[in-house]
Amino acid sequence: MSTASAQTSSIETPGHIRRTKAGVTITPFYDGAKPNKTLQWFGSKDVRIIEKKKPMVTDAQDVVLRVTSSAICGSDLHLYGNYISGMEKGDVLGHEFMGVVESVGPEVQTIKVGDRVVSAFDIGCNKIPCTACSREVYSGCDNTNDSEKQAALYGHRTSGIYGYTHLTGGWDGGQAEYVRVPFGDRNLLKVPRSLSDTKVLFLSDIFPTGWHATELGKVGPGDVVAIWGCGPVGMLAAASALYKKAGRVIMFDNQQYRLDYAKKHMPKIEVINFTTTPTLAQLAQMVPEGPDVCIEAVGMHYADAVHKVQMLAMMEQDPSNILNEIIMATRKGGRIGVVGVYAGFTNQFNIGAFMEKGLAMAAGQTPCQKYWPVLLPLIEKGMIDPSFVISHEMDLEKAPEGYKIFDQKTDGCIKVVLHPNPAMAA
Repeated sequence: MSTASAQTSSIETPGHIRRTKAGVTITPFYDGAKPNKTLQWFGSKDVRIIEKKKPMVTDAQDVVLRVTSSAICGSDLHLYGNYISGMEKGDVLGHEFMGVVESVGPEVQTIKVGDRVVSAFDIGCNKIPCTACSREVYSGCDNTNDSEKQAALYGHRTSGIYGYTHLTGGWDGGQAEYVRVPFGDRNLLKVPRSLSDTKVLFLSDIFPTGWHATELGKVGPGDVVAIWGCGPVGMLAAASALYKKAGRVIMFDNQQYRLDYAKKHMPKIEVINFTTTPTLAQLAQMVPEGPDVCIEAVGMHYADAVHKVQMLAMMEQDPSNILNEIIMATRKGGRIGVVGVYAGFTNQFNIGAFMEKGLAMAAGQTPCQKYWPVLLPLIEKGMIDPSFVISHEMDLEKAPEGYKIFDQKTDGCIKVVLHPNPAMAA
């Protein structure tokens, strides 16, 4: 769904218009003459390649992309396993994507047909006023998500997110041949043709998210940084911390192949596999006083037996295992950054230890657009190359296989990149 202000002019199409508390919502308009191959969700671990109609410009600030590359994110696995509510059969997945501009609305000013662009996963707006976007909190945009259920759950709505449940607006995702991007000037970044898709694709999400984790934790020179989760986001958080001259970076995971992969690409980091000895016991030997900064890059995907039972019994929505472990580990007066995805309520949260130790914790979905002016130059100068996390590339038709190996952690899978229009990928 697209949300447009009453003041914004719209393209004259037979799109159905209805009013909501969030503004005027315009149902997307599709070109029935042009097919669009998409990856759609049909239930737990059931994703299918389905052809639907190609999206068209519906609002004057829309851009339609022909997608060249789209990645499977760890957050997509929460949807794949049906851990987050709000999915509907036939929803198009994918929030990490880039492509070539196919068409633009008449009010788009900075993006032109033929431009090569990366899209932010979080959907900001160009409206005045928008209290969130005016503060560069684009992931909290006031105007791109009309979910009343989310407003009731959180007190406010977050921004819309592509391919990520109707709690975040029900937007079609970018694991498709074509995708419609609203407010194109705000949400698209033009990238130079000299850089390959693989180098810039992750500006859509996981590179800014890894960087955001270090910003939330205020990582600085000499800091000891501990990172829970050695997936792509955790790895890029580690790369960001090293760039910021952290004194030590320690990563935890229960998959040795992921730890080995991270160590191979970042020899300066230290790694711990917690399947042999508990994390806190090992960390206490390595850093007796505790790390200065701890980063949570796991989210709801990890739960012990107690929390699995509570979640199955609908007694809670998210586990508190990792957060409690981080609170116990962080030095007194230390800082915590949370970028792992959580959706609702949790039990047994150790608020006492958090308060008594004088800790600071910050969390949130990443405002990608805020970090683009910093991160694109780092890629251009060769300071950080996010493409090192890619282990698999495949055509869109093989996406169900990509989800399976990523979810099951088989075939050495770290990160899967899909190519809906492989001939156009740079």
